[in-house]
Amino acid sequence: MDLTADAKRAFSLQSYGPAPRPEGVQIVDLPRHVDDSGALTELARLEAGALRSLPGFTAQQVTYSELAPGAIKAFHVHVRQTDVWFVPPSDRLLCVLVDVRKGSKTEGVRSRIVLGDGQSRLIRIPPGVAHGARNLAAGPGRVIYFTDLCFTPDPATCDEGRLPWDFAGAEVWDVSHG
Repeated sequence: MDLTADAKRAFSLQSYGPAPRPEGVQIVDLPRHVDDSGALTELARLEAGALRSLPGFTAQQVTYSELAPGAIKAFHVHVRQTDVWFVPPSDRLLCVLVDVRKGSKTEGVRSRIVLGDGQSRLIRIPPGVAHGARNLAAGPGRVIYFTDLCFTPDPATCDEGRLPWDFAGAEVWDVSHG
């Protein structure tokens, strides 16, 4: 079969392989135990603050955040702090990551990952990887996150840097069509 000229010009193959991620970003699938009465997910086993599932990461603070439907919270970037996010499986957030570490093997790599959406997993975001989220659901989007530093608003020690929400292009937040 032959395609029309217009279709030939517009034709492309969709990639089904894993998208590149910034170096150091880790995803840990968590077992979700489901029965007729509900579901249970164990987020972490801690040994003196260290998460067994993420060697080298020691939690110093645990925070809960909500995003209104359609809201975008971005971009955060830390120089020293590592974040570990959990989005409940009943929620659906688009997480966008951008490697802004000068000289990194993955400098400039952008990654889009849907969190929640029926899955239970953790995502580790290392320092220098700008990150944010868009709530794709009709209800509130929730994030429970562990950090290896405690937040402080003191400008001398604050590690809560910001980049504009459209730093990686406004289209990075669009829902894919196709």
